[in-house]
This record gives sequence, C-alpha cells and structure tokens, in this order.
Amino acid sequence: MLPRLFDECACGAMPKIIKYVNGEDAALKGAFSFGTKIDFHVEIPRKLGVAAVVLRVCTDGMEHRDEDSRVFTEKSSSGERYFDCPLSFESSYCGKDSYLGTLDTSFICIGREYGLFFYELLFLRGEDTLFTDSVNNVDFNIGTRSGRRFELLVYKSQFDTPEWFGGASMYHIFVDRFFRGEGEVFKRDDSKLNEDWENGIPQYPDRAGDPVTNNVFFGGNLWGVAEKLDYLQSLGINVIYLSPIFAAYSNHRYDTADYSRVDGLLGGDEALKKLIAETKKRNMHIILDGVFNHTGDDSLYFDRYGKFGGQGAYCSQESPYYNWYNFSSWPDKYESWWGIEIMPKLNLHNCDCRDYLVGEGGIIEKYTDIGIDGWRLDVADELTDDFLDSIRKTSRKTARSRDEKPCDALVIGEVWENAANKIAYGKRRRYFCGDQLDSVMNYPVKNAIISFVRDRDAHSLYNTLTEIYSSYPSCVCNALMNILGTHDTERILTVLGTEDVSDFGRPNPVLAASRLNYDKRQEAVRLLKMASVIQYTVFGVPSLFYGDEAGLEGFHDPFCRMPYPWGREDSDLVAHYTKLGSIRRDCSVFDGGDFRIIDHSDKFIAYERRKGSKTVVVAVNRSDETRELTVSGNMRDMYNEKESPEYVICVKECALDNHGSKEINISKIAVKPNSFIILEGF
Repeated sequence: MLPRLFDECACGAMPKIIKYVNGEDAALKGAFSFGTKIDFHVEIPRKLGVAAVVLRVCTDGMEHRDEDSRVFTEKSSSGERYFDCPLSFESSYCGKDSYLGTLDTSFICIGREYGLFFYELLFLRGEDTLFTDSVNNVDFNIGTRSGRRFELLVYKSQFDTPEWFGGASMYHIFVDRFFRGEGEVFKRDDSKLNEDWENGIPQYPDRAGDPVTNNVFFGGNLWGVAEKLDYLQSLGINVIYLSPIFAAYSNHRYDTADYSRVDGLLGGDEALKKLIAETKKRNMHIILDGVFNHTGDDSLYFDRYGKFGGQGAYCSQESPYYNWYNFSSWPDKYESWWGIEIMPKLNLHNCDCRDYLVGEGGIIEKYTDIGIDGWRLDVADELTDDFLDSIRKTSRKTARSRDEKPCDALVIGEVWENAANKIAYGKRRRYFCGDQLDSVMNYPVKNAIISFVRDRDAHSLYNTLTEIYSSYPSCVCNALMNILGTHDTERILTVLGTEDVSDFGRPNPVLAASRLNYDKRQEAVRLLKMASVIQYTVFGVPSLFYGDEAGLEGFHDPFCRMPYPWGREDSDLVAHYTKLGSIRRDCSVFDGGDFRIIDHSDKFIAYERRKGSKTVVVAVNRSDETRELTVSGNMRDMYNEKESPEYVICVKECALDNHGSKEINISKIAVKPNSFIILEGF
C-alpha cells in the first residue's frame, strides 16, 4: 500500500530539490544565461514510495513556434508543448533515495539564445503520480495533480547591467517641487507661479478624474538640483533620477511638447549641462524620465492649438508628423494614452517617429551624448519590443563612445508586476532576456514591505522576495529600483499612518488639507524606519522619493508632490536616511552580494547578505515580543556603531565553520519588539 500523501508530508516526508551550476548551489535561482547546464539533485524519503522521478519542461504557452516541436515533442490537452527528462537513480542512504539529472539551457532554446520555460517534477509511485506545486518559484508543495510550475528564464549570455549602478543609492526628484535655484529661467505667458513654497497646495480638481490645467508651477529648477548636491551626497546619494524635463505645457511634464529641448522653466539646456558637469565632478549619475509612449496635444508634433506654427498632425494631414499618430477620424478622433485626449499616443511602428527618438542623431543619442547615464521608461508595457531593443542599443553605444566619462547606460522600465513573466496586451514581454531592460521599478517588493510593516505580514514579504530574487537574472536583482513611494503613489508616511483605507477615497479638498495627527505621525515614522531598512538592505538599489526623508505627507497625485520643506525637515528621519546611506556606501555586500532569508516566522523576518568574506545580517521584528536570532561569528552593530550588540543573549564558542577547520562564535541576538538590527560580521 502506498503511504498516505498528506500524512507523510506533514511528518516531514517532503522531497528536497537542489539545483547546482558548476558545482555551486543554485537552489534560489531561476534565471540562467544561455548555455548554462543546470544539475538537479532530488532527495526523496523512501516512505513516499516513489519509484521514478521525471523533470517535465514546458514551453511558454503564450508563444507558438514551429521550432519547438523538434524538442518539445509532447502536447498536453491544453495545447502546450513539453518534453520529459527522466532523472537517474543515484543512491539510497538513511531512508532517502537520490536522483540526478542535467538540463542544458542551449538545448531547450532551439534557434535562439533566450526564452521563458516552465517545469515541474513528477514523482511516479506505481498507480499514481505526485506533482510539485510551486509556491514562490523556490518552495513547493506536492499534490496529485499538476499545479503551479517553476519558472525558468534563459537570457543571452552577454547580458549584464551597468557596474556603476551596483551598490548605488538613488534619489528621485520631481524637479518643480525640489528647489528654486539661482539661474536663468524662461517663463511662459500661459504658466502661473505659486509663490507660497512653504504652504502652497498643488493645483487639483474638486473631484478625482475631472480635468485640471496643471499650469501652476512652484518654480523648482535644475539650477536648484545642482545647488543641493552637497545635501544629496550627505544622504549617500550617487544617482539622481529626474522627473520629465523636456519642454511641456504642464507642471508634471508627462505631456511632452518638444523632446529636443529642456523646458525653459527648469533652466533650459544650459541648466542640464551645468547639472551634469557638477555631478560628474562628484562621480554621480543622472537618469532622465523617458516619456516615449505619447506626447502632449499641445506640442510641436501634434499642435492641437496651433502654438507651434500649424505643422502638427492635428493641423494637417500633410504634416510630417501625421503618421506619428493613429487617427480613426482626423482630426478629433485619435488614439491616446488611456483615453486621455491631451496625451495622444505615438505610433512607434512608424519609422520616422522611431528614428527621431532612437535613431542616429535622435533624442536618446542627444541626451546620452551630453552626459546623462540612463533612462527610466514611462509605461514600458506600452512600448514595442523593437523600440525597447533600440533604446538599449543606442543608449549603450552612445554612452560607451562619448569622450567624457564613458560608461554603460542604464535602462529602467516602469513595470508594476513581476517583469520576468509579464504579459501586456496579450503578449509575453522579454524585458530581461538581454536586449531591453536592465531593471524595473520594484513595485512587488514595495507592496510586500508595506504589508509587512503595516499589517505584520512576514509570510507575504518572504514569498515576494523569494519569487523576485529567483525569477530575475542576478545582475538585474543587483540593479532593481527599490521604492517605497513615487510621484504616482501616496506618500509613504501617509500610507503607514492612515489606518482606515476609506480615507484614501475622500474628496480632493479634504485630502489637500489632511495631515496625520501627532500620535499617528510618530507611529508612521517608526514604521517607515523599519520599511526603509528593508528597502536599503535587500537586493537592488534604493530609490528615495524627494522629501520622504524630510517627512513629507500627501495622498494621491498631486498631493504626493508637495514642495520640499527646506528648513522644516524632520531631522530624526534625515539622520536615519543619512545613516542608511552611509551603511550602503561603506559595505561591499550591497553591491552584488548574495541574498538569503534565514528566518521568516510570524511577524519577523531576517536575512543575510554575503560577498566573499563579508557578511551582513538584517532582522526586522514587527511583533510585540522580543524575538531571538541565531548568528555565527563576531558581529558589529552597524546602525548604532557598536562593536558588540548590546542585545546579545549568549555566546557559544564551540561550532566549526563550513570547512570544519576552526571554532566560531554562535550568538543568540535579542531583537526587541517593533525594531530592527543591522549586523556586520568581523
């Protein structure tokens, strides 16, 4: 009689699956370069009654390629192709059977050097078969039916991300609201200036979704960013991501009027060149916001209101820009971004339009050549594959060949979900296969961090971190843009301090004046410190939205875009972020160090970053009780700058290291309720 499945699993009779690459443990990895051979080692308790093990690999059901049938010879009832690879029995020891098998990624790609695949393991038991059911692309359950499969991303062997971005700290600036610098600006007759920097409220409609002109500015400019570089460096910042700076009608500038020039209200091209020159002196980098999916209707290219000489697509079907847009009935019916008429959508399939942006002498080349080091691409899901390919190719080629400060250009995409398996508009995207993106905005981890510190959900954070780390190429993990807030989301303090979710739906006039009371703000600050510790120490690069470190509050756009409170900052928060910035700057593990979660029990998470002989352990306790964490070796409290943590419970000097060659300390660390620790081995 075969053992009862669930009873046996509950008693610990679960198979163990380990992946190796060149003898190195790859159990936490699910993305590999083309040509990698993955060795599977499966251990199975004999009490499960398994007689054979099969690795089943499936093609991506979103693609249908004739070439696949050469390898993926079987076809399921749902139409997906797969092939079975029986694993070889190796040995039996201590009540466990071991099976081995190797998967060659070059074998399954068939005619190309990348692809997304799905696999599962089948455990044959005579009259029935057990299947793996993936939880987070690493952990799994087993059941009697095929469940969620593991994902396997194969990327081009030459794919890498810019070395200069690894270990960096980024600062995201909404330029109009950061600082009014001393320098020449060029005002427009159709713009208005709100002089009240300290108390002014951004322009808003009475009801969400109603039209608003967005032509009221606070006067922040690029000269001002250059004047505040000392401050940014004190935070440990070495990468600055600027909100759109191209000429535009609105204060948010996502309605581009002219890509070829920097908005005069920001100081024009000269202010950008000045900022770039100053950042290069400090070994800092500038990333621009590339809004290439659509333009404004009040633009050189569309010219709905005739301000640009009547040569736009709206003015004439003979316009050189007419085919840059998709008209269903010229001139008033045209495709726009999410139906917003003031943002007509560009036709990136048009050669002239595409060449203007990514071709020789085009917009990408222009700004990269004068010294910017990367692009954050707005609504990347809506950009075509060939356009994304061209952006990466052009920006990299230009940045590498420029005379001053050559480097690899960085391309970050605005993608809100797991980008390794993203389906957009019915099509699987190949963002991380080697030709398109280096990174994405890490919204899944942002949401999981917030859920952990606000709702105490350690399980969700563990699963999200595990899945993202295992889904993306290692070089991408090192370059992920880790966020807690952006220009598109509520301020993180407001999110953490607002208990009633219905508050977010209140009328705009109420939201405009809403602020946390003293007690809720203090609690939100405490939670933000825990959240930012995670943001700064997991894999990837933290991106600090301007003013979060100063304690800015605000609900949805435009209330999340208040002017920076110069002279009224929350000094405690500024000091906290300064400390986190220095920890990242001074410790090499945050540049490509391995990531491993060592504890994720109820309301508690701890993980390790390791690079060579360097080790950092981070623990965050969201429970109301002291939790114990066991660590090996001598540890220094990095955050409080103490050689020995004051909360060591006991130290034993009896354990051997991994090579069995010497004794090492084993310490039990007390992590206080609702607190964090950052420990460095020495």
